[in-house]
Amino acid sequence: MHSNASMVWRNRLTKAVTYAFLIILALLVLFPTVWIVGQSFMPEEIILKRPIHILPPEPTLDNFDEILNTKLSKQELSVLRWMFNSVYVTGVSTFGVLLVTSMAGYAFARLRFPGKQLLFFGLGASFLVPGVMLLIPSFMLMRALGWIDTHHALIWPPLAGFFGVFFMRQFFLAIPSELAEAAVIDGASAFGIYWRVFLPLSRPAVATLGIFTFLFIWNDFTWPLVVLNSDEMRTLPVGLVVFIGEYWSYQGIVMAGAVLTSAPVLLVYIIFQRQITRAVMATGFGGR
Repeated sequence: MHSNASMVWRNRLTKAVTYAFLIILALLVLFPTVWIVGQSFMPEEIILKRPIHILPPEPTLDNFDEILNTKLSKQELSVLRWMFNSVYVTGVSTFGVLLVTSMAGYAFARLRFPGKQLLFFGLGASFLVPGVMLLIPSFMLMRALGWIDTHHALIWPPLAGFFGVFFMRQFFLAIPSELAEAAVIDGASAFGIYWRVFLPLSRPAVATLGIFTFLFIWNDFTWPLVVLNSDEMRTLPVGLVVFIGEYWSYQGIVMAGAVLTSAPVLLVYIIFQRQITRAVMATGFGGR
């Protein structure tokens, strides 16, 4: 009896210590985000006061108004134009990635064709090459196609990524083959099986891949900086660096720019977090 009571208290103590550690870890992770968001709503004189304020005593939208309404350069550009460019490029490219990678993943998972394994491992090997090594060849290809300083240079290259193909292939392999066999008996073609059977069942994986793709393309800085020259073609991360370069001494404006850049990604993640968890478990990325 005494042994059972001791074990119960030991389990409770272990859980308490674990939860306390997780809470402390969560606070450490959330603190920079709370600090950035708080200072984005503070006037500059409050930010410079000591002691430091984490949350704004009197929230204001002046920093966001300064960013969104300030006109830039001779073309009367604004940050809203860069935000539109980011939304357009990210939306179109993400849709293209989901379409191409889901079809390729289905082909590698369910179709039989000569050289399938060799082609798959060849694509996998290309994934191991550091992206910085492909920067110059990719730029030369974009220049040969006449896509420098156009959004084509941002939309099309992500469609050739291997991660999405591998991710969708893993998910399709987990779908019972009996469903495909039943569709074949009903007279469905290979594309019909993909479109009517596998794609509807892969919504969690598609949502997860969409989040990853959206996050990568939205936050990409190096590649847009290399291929885009004119102000009107810039995306939000690149444009805000130029804008903040003029306001680097204004911490509130800098923080407001960081919030504008990260808010869409955070919002999309909050909306689709349940689908992400399901897809990670189904594809085997959950540590099983």
